[in-house]
Amino acid sequence: MKIVCFGPGPEFKGGIANYNTSLALALEKQGAQVHIVSWTQQYPAIIPRDFKDRASKNNQLEGTNIKVTYLTNYNNPLTWYKTVKFIQSLNPDKVIFQWAIAIQGLPLGWMAKYLFKKSKIEVLFDCHLVVQKEGSTLDKLFSRFGLKYAHTYITHAYKTVSELKQTLPQLQYEVNETGKRFALPIRNVIKLYHPIYDLFKPIKEFEIEKVKNEMGLRKHVFLFFGFIRKYKGLHQAIEAFDIVRKQRNDVSLLIVGESFWNTLPKNSFSAKLKSFLFGIAKSIFLKKSDDEQNYNPLQLIETLGLKDFVFVNNQFVANEEVPKYFQVSDSIVLYYLTATPSGVESLSYNFNLPVLATTVGHFPETIVDGFNGYLAEDRNIQSMADVMLKSIDKPIDRHNVAKSAEKLSWENYAKAILNKL
Repeated sequence: MKIVCFGPGPEFKGGIANYNTSLALALEKQGAQVHIVSWTQQYPAIIPRDFKDRASKNNQLEGTNIKVTYLTNYNNPLTWYKTVKFIQSLNPDKVIFQWAIAIQGLPLGWMAKYLFKKSKIEVLFDCHLVVQKEGSTLDKLFSRFGLKYAHTYITHAYKTVSELKQTLPQLQYEVNETGKRFALPIRNVIKLYHPIYDLFKPIKEFEIEKVKNEMGLRKHVFLFFGFIRKYKGLHQAIEAFDIVRKQRNDVSLLIVGESFWNTLPKNSFSAKLKSFLFGIAKSIFLKKSDDEQNYNPLQLIETLGLKDFVFVNNQFVANEEVPKYFQVSDSIVLYYLTATPSGVESLSYNFNLPVLATTVGHFPETIVDGFNGYLAEDRNIQSMADVMLKSIDKPIDRHNVAKSAEKLSWENYAKAILNKL
């Protein structure tokens, strides 16, 4: 079977790029011939951010037959047409589009519509979400246009299934967890999960205490990992940790990740121009409360006097460096304001790391309180602090985390897509 995985290739930063690569690897292991077709530029040119991974050195596709073609520029519709023609030339059985942000709905919707109507290729959308975490007035329009033309949708939570039905209520759906397909006009919805990342593996013979000492970490380490975005609630995690450290002197908060809107040189003319134009666009389309360009939770560290208790690596981390941060930690802190299935959660399971999360989004589906992690009340800082303290007093058995992870394999995920379960 020939499959095209459309989404950011390995040259890009972030969870969707890692996910698309992992999906391609999993499908090839099931015997499929896989080709990644990638963006060259994923977003409007005015967005002031560098999306390329310039830190990682290892080749994630080494030893495979997976080919990658960087072709699609969001800002050049001519490349959209070239992309569908290239995909058709590969003669695939399926094309899987990664859907994670509504603003991509214009090019994705155009390409999906062309392939849906003018070829015999099964068009799938792998939906990391449907309703945006930070909504704009255009998001619903982009989502309806972008997602309309597909034979099959893959979701990672039932919440996403509900959002899909609300976004496109005119369509007929059949939902299952096995990969079973029905013919048009019925649209297939395969409810799966966010698989465990296998791109990152624990370092063998890792000297935990030595590395903790080098970082100045104390006995109990709470980890925040990934892009610093408002919806991820780092400000809540820091405020909750402040309560914890006032009761215990043996705790540390490890913050590792790049501030999402702080990747371009601030003094460059192009960065200033992009920020200006992007600011105008946001003021028109985005609710003021959702604007996060000036979000800076790290300033709370100084405000609350936490400098001696917090280690910060405020930059994009190369893939090779990822494991050590999870191996020195005792739990991952996901005190999100809103959530869809999280790549960071999936990554933490790869290291059997217990999850501390808020009761938002999909977390109650994946976290069994007291078994593989603990759940805190939404927007309740004291509850979040109590959960952190509980994780020390009543630590989660890491074997339980491993058991939870067994159900989230890439093997079964790929089999469902290929309808082999």
